[in-house]
Amino acid sequence: RPSLTKGRTRFEYYEGAIRIPEGSAPNLKNQSWNITAEVEGGSNGVLATMGGYFGGLALLVKNGKPMFIYRLSNQPQHMTMIQSAQSLSAGHHTISLDFNYDGGGAGKGATVIMTVDGKKVAEGKIPATIGLRFSLDETWDIGEDTGTPLDFKTYDVPFKFNGELDKITVNYK
Repeated sequence: RPSLTKGRTRFEYYEGAIRIPEGSAPNLKNQSWNITAEVEGGSNGVLATMGGYFGGLALLVKNGKPMFIYRLSNQPQHMTMIQSAQSLSAGHHTISLDFNYDGGGAGKGATVIMTVDGKKVAEGKIPATIGLRFSLDETWDIGEDTGTPLDFKTYDVPFKFNGELDKITVNYK
């Protein structure tokens, strides 16, 4: 079957790129990767998301603080959330998340490190990850969430980013 992503290790997306099927999006399973968001202003909204409440991930800003949510399933014990203790100041920022996969097979754990403008602001451990497929009907969205939220207590969809999202870059490590 033809693939739009085969052989690629770097992807760039811009605000408004939504409803991209998982098979046409970066493969964020069973490997290490980095996602970087270039933003200007904004205190709330999704920057990038794949999947949803029943399994997925989201990089977002909530009340001015960058946040990452990873959800293995809809069970509360299967959700990992890391958030910066510091709010973003006005102006341009580079929010980056390093997803360091433990390796050794499918669905293993990962360590995530979030930085803002090159400074570490949060770190967390995900005990197990999705090994095969995030969802059949959820998609890769940039700048908003067009499916189910990763956590109903954290945000309501579409939770469109209220600043300027210049670019999202995904790199495999």
